Amino acid sequence: MHQHGFTLIELLLGLTLSSILATLAVPSFKSLLDSQQRHSAAQTFAAGLRYARTEAIARNRAVVIHALNDDWSLGWRVIVDASGRGHLDDDNPVLLTHQDSGHGLIVGNGPLKSQVRFSGLGEPIFSGGGFRAGTVHVCARDQAQSLHQIVLAPSGRISLRSDSAEQALCRSGSGNPALRATSEPAAPWAWKT
Repeated sequence: MHQHGFTLIELLLGLTLSSILATLAVPSFKSLLDSQQRHSAAQTFAAGLRYARTEAIARNRAVVIHALNDDWSLGWRVIVDASGRGHLDDDNPVLLTHQDSGHGLIVGNGPLKSQVRFSGLGEPIFSGGGFRAGTVHVCARDQAQSLHQIVLAPSGRISLRSDSAEQALCRSGSGNPALRATSEPAAPWAWKT
């Protein structure tokens, strides 16, 4: 009777070859995973802005989306601005909270640095009046590159772009505590009623 199988040398050679291939694949997989996380963060933030705008129109009241701890990377909260004081008033009703891990850097330019207020018509406005428009950048982890941009037009239109470009805001955020790794992941969505 003839036995079919592998010799010990053949098994060791196969195991060595598999480990070499796995070592080569891990950096590519990590890069792909980081890219997907940045893209997902951009889409989630754009969806949050759209939600805030829709709620403002539906309620015909001012609605504010603001960064948690003044850092978009940590997440955001959507509130009805009943008092006119925005997120500074704890009595304003919270519609939606999104917490993020803070692993990636998300920064807004001047008008969108830490909050956006939508009027009852769905237009972005300053708290004192006047139109607001700007861009929020989802930055690369290791360089001053904006890989995804969430653009808010004065009309309230929200668009998502994926243009890789040098961005000074991404450089200034390199010392940001949002880049610190957290040991426990945050809940992605927490609905409030």
